[in-house]
Amino acid sequence: MHGIRELLADLWRQAGGDIAALQRVALTGNEPQLPSSFHVGAAAQVSIAAAGMAAAEIWRLRSGQTQTVSVDMRHAIVECRSERYLRCDGNPPPPAWDAIAGVYKTGDGKFVRLHTNFLHHRDAVCQVLSCTPTREAVQAALMHWNGEAFETGAYAAGGVVALMRSHDEWMALPQATAVAELPLVEITRIGDAEPKLWPIGARPLAGLRVLDLSRVIAGPVAGRTLAAHGADVMLVSSPDLPAIPWLTIDTGRGKFSSFVDLQSEQGRDTLRGLLAQADIFSQGYRPQSLAALGFSPEDAARVSPGIVYVSLSAYGRSGPWAERRGFDSLVQCATGFNHAEGQAAGVDGPKELPAQMLDHATGYLMAFGAMIARARQAREGGSWHVQVSLARTGQWLWDMGRIAEGLAVKDLKGEMVKAFTEDMPSGFGQLSAVRHAAVLSRTPASWARPAMPLGSHPAVWPSGN
Repeated sequence: MHGIRELLADLWRQAGGDIAALQRVALTGNEPQLPSSFHVGAAAQVSIAAAGMAAAEIWRLRSGQTQTVSVDMRHAIVECRSERYLRCDGNPPPPAWDAIAGVYKTGDGKFVRLHTNFLHHRDAVCQVLSCTPTREAVQAALMHWNGEAFETGAYAAGGVVALMRSHDEWMALPQATAVAELPLVEITRIGDAEPKLWPIGARPLAGLRVLDLSRVIAGPVAGRTLAAHGADVMLVSSPDLPAIPWLTIDTGRGKFSSFVDLQSEQGRDTLRGLLAQADIFSQGYRPQSLAALGFSPEDAARVSPGIVYVSLSAYGRSGPWAERRGFDSLVQCATGFNHAEGQAAGVDGPKELPAQMLDHATGYLMAFGAMIARARQAREGGSWHVQVSLARTGQWLWDMGRIAEGLAVKDLKGEMVKAFTEDMPSGFGQLSAVRHAAVLSRTPASWARPAMPLGSHPAVWPSGN
């Protein structure tokens, strides 16, 4: 693997960052921090440091003041498992997975992983298999299927599953070729607009307005990170959309939370009104979903010239899987991580990474790209599109190489984690939650607003900005 500083420098240079900023970054700690044969600690530290550097750079552009950015690897990897360490009124997380989620064998001796935390995804799997939603029934039904045929059929029915592939099997697919051709963080100009002045404020992103249309982990982590540096972040959801409550609490820190029904013309008008006053529009919908509702990047640039539009996908913007749904656990399974970890551990079948690493790292890369693009907007004008994907982040992690005996390290639990948490009130009860791992010397990261239940706030921007 290249050194961690080299990984950060490569990412920073590729995004067009000021090289001098690299001299103001301190990275502490060493691999391995978690039991894994992959450099999950490096991915955590570099992605969080990049976002912290972008915030510090915006502060320099706004105030003329430079500052240092420090990221400890252990703190970074703990933050990349923040949902595990969250406590609400002293209570740990409930079970993370639906009863039939997880790994199964198929009739041709392959392994598949099901993601069924959302009811409509579970129903799609059971419809394809013609079975009841129990592990026993699902396993019995899958013994009549070829693994790849089931993966294809489940996706066609609206489910989300993945066939476990080795990395070589993944690399032989056209989708892997398409992903390999993409930048890790792709930033493109999509329209003309006058440069926007920086608003007055005491924090890097103070006065900037961010619309967060995302769920689960990666997109919400991006919004949480922007909020940590002072942005007004509005999470836009709908009472008709399923959510995972524990993740809503963990990633809701610092955000307003509003309901907007995008299936109604009134709701779309509301979102257009919010968008017209926004600086950043961050979304994690399946590709083309928002475009069908009139909120493509180009649509957004017309409604809000100068917008920075951030798109998250599972498998990238091009290739035969470009519109395929996906979650971290499934992308890990499809692209070779589960197979490789299983082999390293000496187990027959998939073994997942010790964190939802693709999700978390991609979330910080989204925030990084959004801030870099907003700085370019202030300097050059224009509207901008930032694109990231879980699969491309996975390739980045894979290219870092492997750690011999990395699985022998002990997991991080209890007192080893407590130093990185803080207590705070919320709309759900008293929280103990992981602090942000990027430490900025002049503008410390913090969340000014408590996590609140979905739909707690009106869909209007706060006055006074």
